[in-house]
Amino acid sequence: MALVDVLATVLYHGFEGTEGWTGFPNEGTYIIFGVILVPIYIMIIAWFTGLPRDTRTGLLGVTYLVGIATTMWVSMFVMTVLIGIIFYGGVPSF
Repeated sequence: MALVDVLATVLYHGFEGTEGWTGFPNEGTYIIFGVILVPIYIMIIAWFTGLPRDTRTGLLGVTYLVGIATTMWVSMFVMTVLIGIIFYGGVPSF
């Protein structure tokens, strides 16, 4: 038995890399974007339709929200790839 096979057995315990779509889209995604984030959608609409109306501040808030969400999604993607490489011996299938 080669050293690579021994390390694969010890590290991965016989599991292979994931197959199919990893994490997106599935039921959890629809629940998060369709139910959990409703207060955020209402807040964003209120920034542009409420009184007093300040479009510049509303756009700044939207930019912050998009930046935070993008940072979280990209970091979760990187972590998923790292976990796949470290624990499952390969990059997850997309």
